[in-house]
Amino acid sequence: MSIFLSYVFLGLSLAAPIGPINAAQLDKGIKNGFWHAWFIGLGSLAGDLLLMGAVYFGIVQFLEIPFMKAFLWSFGCFVLIYTGIEGLFSAKQAANVSTRHTSSSLTKTFFTGFVLALSNPLSILFWLGIYGSVLAQTVAEYDTTHIALYSFAIIVGLLVWDFSMAIVASSFRKLLTDKLLILISLLSGFSLVVFGIYFGYKALELLFPF
Repeated sequence: MSIFLSYVFLGLSLAAPIGPINAAQLDKGIKNGFWHAWFIGLGSLAGDLLLMGAVYFGIVQFLEIPFMKAFLWSFGCFVLIYTGIEGLFSAKQAANVSTRHTSSSLTKTFFTGFVLALSNPLSILFWLGIYGSVLAQTVAEYDTTHIALYSFAIIVGLLVWDFSMAIVASSFRKLLTDKLLILISLLSGFSLVVFGIYFGYKALELLFPF
């Protein structure tokens, strides 16, 4: 049981670092409430599951090719900057209760989280390094049943974090003033743009070595 919980904690650790997904969850939670924030997380989880499968079957090694890495950085740059600018222009919705749950569908929100997860090369490298190491260790010591069990524990950790973030993000609307809500929403959108610019820089670095 203690080993299972340690892998749950690993899932929490993988989800916890501040990044595009957490920024997007915060933004959606403030503007549209709990369900939109959670569906960003669920979409991200779906992307993470796809990456876990890619690592398990060794497909992710293909993404280590320089051209593919440059494409991923470029795609991530576009997605993050677009999402961030969209968030900046709609920041005032954070203080407008009448726009809650109407600005976008849950399906679109889920897809946004999914695309953010798959367009983030840092996530791919993270899963390759962390989950790849977990697989290597588990295969060496246990059978396939344990691989499935510990992979499930990681997913539980990711779900717990996403659910917690959705509660925190949606609670901000009830606890903070309109001006603070707009400020946090602006900061969330701005952080996505900054991440996008960084991804663009990494793409240029690969395409045109300095």
